[in-house]
Amino acid sequence: MNTKISIESAGKTFGDGSIIALQDVNLTVRSNEFVTFVGASGCGKSTLLRCIGGLEALSSGSINVDGVPITGPGVDRAMVFQHYSLYPWLSVMDNIKFTRLLQINREDISSAEVEAASGRADALIDLMGLNHVRNAYPNQLSGGMQQRVAIARALLPRPQILLMDEPFGALDAQTREVMHDMILHVSKLEKTTIVFVTHDVEEAIYLGQRVVVMAPRPGRVDSICPVNLPAQRNQDMKLAPEFMQQKKAILTRIRETAGMHTDRELLERMTRQAEADQKNDMQ
Repeated sequence: MNTKISIESAGKTFGDGSIIALQDVNLTVRSNEFVTFVGASGCGKSTLLRCIGGLEALSSGSINVDGVPITGPGVDRAMVFQHYSLYPWLSVMDNIKFTRLLQINREDISSAEVEAASGRADALIDLMGLNHVRNAYPNQLSGGMQQRVAIARALLPRPQILLMDEPFGALDAQTREVMHDMILHVSKLEKTTIVFVTHDVEEAIYLGQRVVVMAPRPGRVDSICPVNLPAQRNQDMKLAPEFMQQKKAILTRIRETAGMHTDRELLERMTRQAEADQKNDMQ
């Protein structure tokens, strides 16, 4: 497959440069690939995603899409966040068509293009299973349905790359599973390159063709784990020994990059610190 995204020696600092969010990140993402990112808090997953989206500028290095350096947001990339950010005064259909509505009065937009955008919105509504709520408003929808609207809106202009920052983090477990199968179906039909950030290792393995494990302080790529699952996924795969083994290996690596081997170790460390603070307060 051709390289779609090329990240070379990418670095990002904040403030006076003392806060290093990313350091020497190198990675390539192929066309139509679904890549997931996991790692401990503070490892720079979301920062890297925002840099790919052009919402943040790198401090060093480069990110190229099809060999062209990213200098800001572009129509070739769309972003979906954890919070749906739908416009409450617009219906489902109008939320999906919002990006086109912004351009509808431009002289270089023909009536045929406007009509094509409406047809595209209809197709996306069917794809997302939203036809029965096409005229509803966001406050009348469940969280899962609102996120479907946000994804449809992002897909309307046919972006080559879909960037997703913990899009299912606020959903309950059952709804998340439905959304997992939905986004895999969308990925297959739309043939979109997807970069997906999550804290959920099980989610990362189930969705991704590769799982990128990032390490904190400073944020960097620690390891890249190919996912050896059939292209056609189903929820029962999560119970397979191979799946559980890979999940355990990635979780272990995340804990090691964060400087702890088990969750119990972290709790014990926090307990000792609290006891020491309490003792000092009493003296």
